[in-house]
Amino acid sequence: MLSFDECIEVLNKGTSGVLALLGDNGYPYAVPVSYVYCNSKLYFHGAKNGHKIDAIKKYSKASFCVIDQDNIIPEEYTTYFKSVIAFGNIHIMENEAEIKKAIENLAQKYYPDDNETGRNAEIEREWKLLCMIELSVEHLTGKEAIELVKDK
Repeated sequence: MLSFDECIEVLNKGTSGVLALLGDNGYPYAVPVSYVYCNSKLYFHGAKNGHKIDAIKKYSKASFCVIDQDNIIPEEYTTYFKSVIAFGNIHIMENEAEIKKAIENLAQKYYPDDNETGRNAEIEREWKLLCMIELSVEHLTGKEAIELVKDK
């Protein structure tokens, strides 16, 4: 098991993960997305319509998985892995100030060398099409291969 701090480290380091929702007809719906983690919340962006948005509107519980490491070790018939799953409630953001802060955090994560002017211009260009989603993390689980634990 990973400690809480190790789980946060994985979330901060990762660039993508799989968001799992309850989809149509009770089927799980898992979709890869980019994200940013800030203060016990995960933020995602996307289109204002689609299967993901429909699923979020129907049911507010979700999980999000990030794989930090997955090294195949053929001679051992295994992988040395490290991953985190966040569980919590998800919703489509509506408060403009909160949306602006979330998209700024996301933009800074993926283009840290851009300046504020460039970042704001891009956000303004996409603003009308932008849908921001927030997952409030209720609990985290993290796991790593026993071989990685031995190396610590």
